[in-house]
Amino acid sequence: MQAAALGTINPQEMIRPRREISGISAILLPFHDDYAIDWEGLVHHVRRTADAGLTPAVNMDTGYANLISEAERERVLQLTQSALAGADFVAGAYVADAAGDSLHLDAYYQQVERIQRYGGKPILFQSFGLTAQPGADILRAYERIGARTDGFIAFELGTMFAPFGAIYDLETYRGLLGISSCTGAKHSSLSRQQEWERIALRDALRPDFKVYTGNDLAIDMVMYGSDYLLGLSTFAPDLFAQRDAMWQAGDAGFHELNDRLQYLGFLAFRPPVPAYKHSAAQFLKLRGWLTSDQTHQLSPRRPESDIQILSDIAARLGILREAADGI
Repeated sequence: MQAAALGTINPQEMIRPRREISGISAILLPFHDDYAIDWEGLVHHVRRTADAGLTPAVNMDTGYANLISEAERERVLQLTQSALAGADFVAGAYVADAAGDSLHLDAYYQQVERIQRYGGKPILFQSFGLTAQPGADILRAYERIGARTDGFIAFELGTMFAPFGAIYDLETYRGLLGISSCTGAKHSSLSRQQEWERIALRDALRPDFKVYTGNDLAIDMVMYGSDYLLGLSTFAPDLFAQRDAMWQAGDAGFHELNDRLQYLGFLAFRPPVPAYKHSAAQFLKLRGWLTSDQTHQLSPRRPESDIQILSDIAARLGILREAADGI
């Protein structure tokens, strides 16, 4: 199915005032200065995210899913389940492989079964073995994995984020909408046009399906019918929840708050993009929510000079009141 089959897309006609936004926030995995995981900091951040009204998502890229061990990923699940005491959460089902590998279905089965054992909803990370297949085979794989779940979220990931990622053609995306166990899909192409096309296709075929924007450079996609699963929201789950409530209430303050959060996103998600996790740690330390801005030792870092800029943004957001007087 080609984009033209959807008809002309006019984004202005897609804007949906006062819609309820479903927000999922990818949780930063914090570290101590000695590179040990800050498990207590993780628990606090999971709780504050849920308390703000967002659904926590653990073992995502923001949680260094591809850099930590299987045992550490399981520990994250254990602590998240305990911290939330039955509340909903999402967890990444990550399968490590290499270019040229065949699909490791059994590994996906193990991942989703473990996530569900701890009460989470799996989001299926792509892998070389999954995305190297033709579209029909990709869909068959999702159907087989989905049969082992009570519902899962798919994930389109641009290669600028990971070499194993892929953005599916619209015919394959149409097939995803036909898999009943697939309740939504995170879209991370950084392309508004491609996301608008997915929203239009969703609206035509399966209105209950969630298109979760992963575009941290266009967080206003929620105005057009996307929901979100973002790394940026881990910086300020409270403010994202406030922004979402403003949109639902028809409060024009939504736009100003969204602009300030997007300013934060533009700084944090500049190249090298994976260093946004250090930006998040810096920002959360500024907020007094973490004791260290350390990252995983294999993850890129930002310059210390960013802290002054982040402090200015925090003041503009009303987080650092004492700094706001100096603006």
